[in-house]
Amino acid sequence: MKTFIGTDGKRRCSWCAATPEYVAYHDEDWGFPVDDDRRLFEKLCLEGFQSGLSWRTILDKRDNFRAAFRNFDFDAVARFTARDVKRLLKDAGIVRHRGKIEAVINNAKRAREMVAREGSIATFIWTFAPGAKDGVALSKELKKRGWKFVGPTTVYAFMQAMGLVNDHAPACIIRARAIEAKKKFGKREAP
Repeated sequence: MKTFIGTDGKRRCSWCAATPEYVAYHDEDWGFPVDDDRRLFEKLCLEGFQSGLSWRTILDKRDNFRAAFRNFDFDAVARFTARDVKRLLKDAGIVRHRGKIEAVINNAKRAREMVAREGSIATFIWTFAPGAKDGVALSKELKKRGWKFVGPTTVYAFMQAMGLVNDHAPACIIRARAIEAKKKFGKREAP
């Protein structure tokens, strides 16, 4: 993976050179391990909304998505109705795509089922470490459990974002921080 040198003189993954918002997201969020179920649900939903769009569009609208989907509280979202779908289709602050909106509501219901069955979303997701190399196995399992908009590309982007895999470039200044965070994460009790 290529890198670029930022305005601070530090080397980062080349994808974040496109906009200053990417640099902040890259340095503070992307690739660091997450075990909070609400945050995992948010990350997976946002990756689904990003499908076919630029990540910048999603980052620019992230606060609006949080407001529209009750801060990604999947218990609350699971109770959304057709009326909520209509409301969300009128919300210019988010991506107004019926299939993606309905997928989030569906996936909230699946998330509740997962918590009931596995104890947490994190417990389930982290079983795909450390050998996770692509999104295929996790994508297949999520689809088998009824999740929507969770194809392998979307799921792999989610795995990168939530720290299951560390795809920071070898020369990136954040790579070592992400590795250290994952070591500490692995030493604590399972989620």
